[in-house]
Amino acid sequence: MAKTHRNTRVVLMSTATVVAMVGLTFASVPLYRLFCQVTGFGGTTQRADAAPRQVLDKMVSVRFDANTSGKLEWAFHPVKPAVKVRFGEQEMAYYEAVNRSDKTLTGTAVFNVTPPQAGAYFNKIQCFCFTEQTLKPGEKIEMPVTFFVDPDMLKDPDAAGVDEITLSYTFYPVDKPKAVTEAKTAAPASVAN
Repeated sequence: MAKTHRNTRVVLMSTATVVAMVGLTFASVPLYRLFCQVTGFGGTTQRADAAPRQVLDKMVSVRFDANTSGKLEWAFHPVKPAVKVRFGEQEMAYYEAVNRSDKTLTGTAVFNVTPPQAGAYFNKIQCFCFTEQTLKPGEKIEMPVTFFVDPDMLKDPDAAGVDEITLSYTFYPVDKPKAVTEAKTAAPASVAN
């Protein structure tokens, strides 16, 4: 009897461990994303509602980089390659995208900041990267990004010497399931009364 009770307890503990490990596996991606957003780890930028009131005279250069996946037939580049901004000053930059294909294409941008220690201090207020972008064949758009560099960066010994930051975007195609895409474009059926 005691052996059966022990075996049951081992099976239950093993099952609980497997369930916990599976749960941790599913939670790891959102938890890692949250960790990166909070800490700026790996050059992950921050989101803000507004720039700080404090604007310093000290300047930092922000360089813009643009890339596209080979699977997305877009031309994508910054309108201006770089700007100089004061720490705490709100700035707006534009990127341009052109759909070079004969199909409507949807893309989404991933981004990072280098050097990585600047990620915790680079704040976006508005960005085209927050949503998917859909372009018709031949369509060209300018997409804004509004940002500021937090003055607290100057107090961080690891980031205080940074005088140039690169904001980099890469656009990837978004594959829409065929059934969903067709259902959205189909005319609604009339309802008989």
